[in-house]
This record gives sequence, C-alpha cells and structure tokens, in this order.
Amino acid sequence: KGRDLWVLVLGRFPTHHKIGIPEFKYVANMHGDETVGREILLHLIDFLVTSYGRDPVITRLLNNTRIHIMPTMNPDGFEATKVPDCYYTRGRYNKNGEDLNRNFPDAFEKNNASIQPETQAVMNWIKNETFVLSANLHGGALVASYTFDNGNSVTISSKGYSRSPDDDVFIHLAKTYSSNHASMYKGTGCDRQSFPEGITNGYSWYQLEGGMQDYNYVWGQCFEITLELSCCKYPPADQLEKFWRDNKVALIEYIKQVHLGIKGQVTDRNGNPIPSAIVEAKGRPHVCPYRTNEHGEYFLLLLPGTYVINATVPGYKSILKTVEITDNTSNFSALKQDFSFSEVSIRSRAASCPKTPLYQQLGRASAAVKPTLHILVLMTVVLAIFK
Repeated sequence: KGRDLWVLVLGRFPTHHKIGIPEFKYVANMHGDETVGREILLHLIDFLVTSYGRDPVITRLLNNTRIHIMPTMNPDGFEATKVPDCYYTRGRYNKNGEDLNRNFPDAFEKNNASIQPETQAVMNWIKNETFVLSANLHGGALVASYTFDNGNSVTISSKGYSRSPDDDVFIHLAKTYSSNHASMYKGTGCDRQSFPEGITNGYSWYQLEGGMQDYNYVWGQCFEITLELSCCKYPPADQLEKFWRDNKVALIEYIKQVHLGIKGQVTDRNGNPIPSAIVEAKGRPHVCPYRTNEHGEYFLLLLPGTYVINATVPGYKSILKTVEITDNTSNFSALKQDFSFSEVSIRSRAASCPKTPLYQQLGRASAAVKPTLHILVLMTVVLAIFK
C-alpha cells in the first residue's frame, strides 16, 4: 500500500560507513501478525539512545558499531491484523498475500515466488551495506534458529541437520542469545516443543525455502539467525514490558558478537584498496566466496582459535597468513589483519554471485565428479604398472 520501510541507524557515524567499524542489523515484523519483535526493537532504540554517554558499555558499543534497526518489514501485514490473536492470521502476509520469509532467492532450489517490494528493498539494503551480523525477530515459538533453513545432499547429514561451513559460529551466536534471555535457554519452547539449550538448526526444525537468514549468509556475507521470541504471536499490550525485560540483555549481548573474529583491508602496492578480493578462512570456503567491499575491507566471524586466512586477487598469487584469534567482543574490535599485494597496481573488478541455487549446482557437480575421480585413480594405477 505504499508504506515506507523505516530504518533507524545508530552509532558514532550513523550517516555513513566508517572503515573498520562493522555494520549490524535487527529486522522485525516480517510476518505482520508477529508483533513482539516490532515493539521490543522500539524499546531497544530508546534504551540505546538514552544510555549513550551514561552507560560506558553502551557508549563503547555505539562508538565501535553501526547499528541498523528496522522495527517492521511488513507494515501492511501489521495494519491488516486488527484483532490481537496468538495464532495464525492473514496479517502474516504482505498486501499481495505473500509470505516474505519464503520470498528470497534460495541457495538450494529455484524459488518461483515473485519477489515482493519489501523483499527487494531488503535485498538492495543488504547489497548497499557491509553487514556482518544480523537477526530477524519472529513470534509463535521460543527459540534461536540458525542457518541452514534448507539443504540438499551437500549440506544435510544423516540426522536431518543442514550444516553450513560456519556451523560452530552459528551455534555460538544462537547460544549467546538464548543463554542471555530470561527463559529461552531452558529449551521448553511452546506447546510441548523441546529445543535443547533454546537453539535449533533451521532445517532440523522444519525445511524452509526462500528464507531471509540463508539469503543473508550466502549472498549478503552476513551471519543472520532467526529469533522466535513469544509463544503468542500478537499478545495483549500489557505483556509487552515483560517481553522487553526478558530480551533486553540478550539483544545487547548479541550485538557485541559482530566483533568476533578478524577484520582488515586488502590493498595494492600503492596502498589503494582492492575491492572484490576473496578473503576466507582456510577450510571453510563459502559457496559464494566472501569478498572485500569497495574500501577493500573484509570481516570474518570466527571463534577463538588458530586459522589460516587466505586472501586472493584473481590473476595473482594468494597470500596466506596464520593468525591466533581471541575473544575480543568485550573490547569491541575484532583482530585486525591487513593484506598488501605488492605486485598489484590495478583495482580488481567487481564480482557477484548469480542468484541461482548454488548448492543445487554444487550437488550436481559433486555427483558428476565422483565417477571421474575413480577413472583418474584407475588411469594412475595403469600408468604406474606400465612404468
């Protein structure tokens, strides 16, 4: 109906990206009848702006993080929900009757849903910012759910778990929220649902095609989890204050995780930034390689440990650096590690991944490669015999 999607940005430099400062976002109310997230994000905004300059932790957090908050992604659906209801209503969908959390390009199968204006706006937003960490807020359950929501033979284990290359980080992120929530960590859920430690792999819970969190991770280079914050989708207004109290600490502690891992810049021999250089941790490649932004920056969320970071500029020899990462979230700064390509004096061309089911292609390629590998082994044995 032409309603705008409003975003408030908070930080020391709210109007523009600042090199070295990671971008974070919260999105709520993409299902219009799930209202708790919408309300607690408004409370979060109020808490952050009134605490700045008074609370040293919040002050440091805002000085070192650019925080984007979208209280409602589906204002039409919210307006269509006239009567509060704990269960499903038509306000779940947007004005066109589409479920926005089934509307994004999918990494595993072709999503035939027509891209909605709200979805396209969020996709453009993700493309235009260097988001590192995110969460989207829902209702109807009490659990922190993490990627992947969909899967195929490449990612699904025999136990029905769809594992991403950064599964350890996602488990940590989900546990960070659940353990700091008033009751989510208990894992009791709603209606006899049971989620150990208050977390779940999305696919293990139920398969979902076209979800926003998988899109963020695959195409946005942004780690996102889904937070289900209330058994009742649209509770009475007098319960909202308690929901805010239950989530307040968890919301803040989760934002701090944007400072996990490592960050830095990739430059040429003249010190100029190199956009679209690939920077990834060895052993955890992404199906759509993670690349530097226009400032030559990269951000990788990694748990404490020893890693080999691989920086690659197409056409040149890769640079490998071994790093020891500690937990710097309390210092509000990930480990800084820059890369300089002394042979490069040109700016790398922008590269992007096609919005096709990338894991579907990978699955087919894996199946096609298997017999070829057997043939190669057989040929090697035959050659050895003849030699």
